[in-house]
Amino acid sequence: MKLSWHVYGLDLASPLRISRSVMTRRDAVRVVLEHDGVRGHGEVVTSVFYQLDVPRIVELLTGVAPAVAGSSPEELLTRLPPLPPGVLAALDAAVHDLLAVRAGAPLHALVADPQWTDVPTAFTIGIGDPRDCAAQAAELTARGFSVLKVKVGGEHDVATVQAVRRAAPDARLILDPNGGWTAERAVRVLDDLPAVDALEQPLPAGRLDELAWLRQRCPVPLVADEDAATAADVKALAGLVDGVNVKLAKCGGIARAREIIDTARAAGLDVMLGCLVASSLGIAPAVHLTGHARWVDLDGHLLLARDPWRGIGGEDGTLRLTGAPGLGVTPRPDTTAVPRPDPGPVPR
Repeated sequence: MKLSWHVYGLDLASPLRISRSVMTRRDAVRVVLEHDGVRGHGEVVTSVFYQLDVPRIVELLTGVAPAVAGSSPEELLTRLPPLPPGVLAALDAAVHDLLAVRAGAPLHALVADPQWTDVPTAFTIGIGDPRDCAAQAAELTARGFSVLKVKVGGEHDVATVQAVRRAAPDARLILDPNGGWTAERAVRVLDDLPAVDALEQPLPAGRLDELAWLRQRCPVPLVADEDAATAADVKALAGLVDGVNVKLAKCGGIARAREIIDTARAAGLDVMLGCLVASSLGIAPAVHLTGHARWVDLDGHLLLARDPWRGIGGEDGTLRLTGAPGLGVTPRPDTTAVPRPDPGPVPR
């Protein structure tokens, strides 16, 4: 089996501010696996939070090349090498894509989820001036979005959420402080807010005692994100939260995501499917799992100035698969990704 990759840039349409950073761009690495003339694709994006940059990703791919070259797709799927979750998820996506393309079936049919329907996705509104956030909310709902995720953890949280609610009275709202609140602040802020659909990761990861205290006083479903990276994490969260955010780049791919989803259900927890900023190629694996989620927040491709892939929709607030084999995404002919120096394919 052959492994190769290509490095390119993903510029955001506008800066995205969250409680811990401001993002204007990510770099991405497209991973390609080829076996007997069939190709599968995956994507890993750079992340300061997850300590992945392009040199590190390339180093890791170079290191696993011999193991990949000596494996069949079926063997690689069951014995993926130990890697950081984001890189592991890209390889996992590529081998799933290859196997599904070879079988002539959409990926969801190969992962025990044969029924798939169009699904609304949230769109993320970053921290900003309340009037600007309201204007964005009005524009998004006019386009068809029925779910909005509002980043909070700034100076004007209450004013921002109130303004967004006035601009989008019928939208479901998810609040995400990215760990930027204290438990006490969460209680105070929620007391002053209109009804919202969920509160995601209000506290820094690891503060489970405070999370339990907050849940007793939280009037909306409480969802863990950074606290829920593995199935073991989810077991520890039972009774402390109402749901968990499953991100393939955080847990390591489709198989691990399914394990977390099954663990969450057994613990009585709901599931949110989330993502990092990525192209449609990077978002597509999670789209095939949306039948398992109460909340779907798969808008990473919608935040880009130019998405080099297409095939999962979402521009009007609804994700739609094409039904094509594999991930179901194809390169967009009218968009040229901005390249970075590329070390090229792994030597065979």
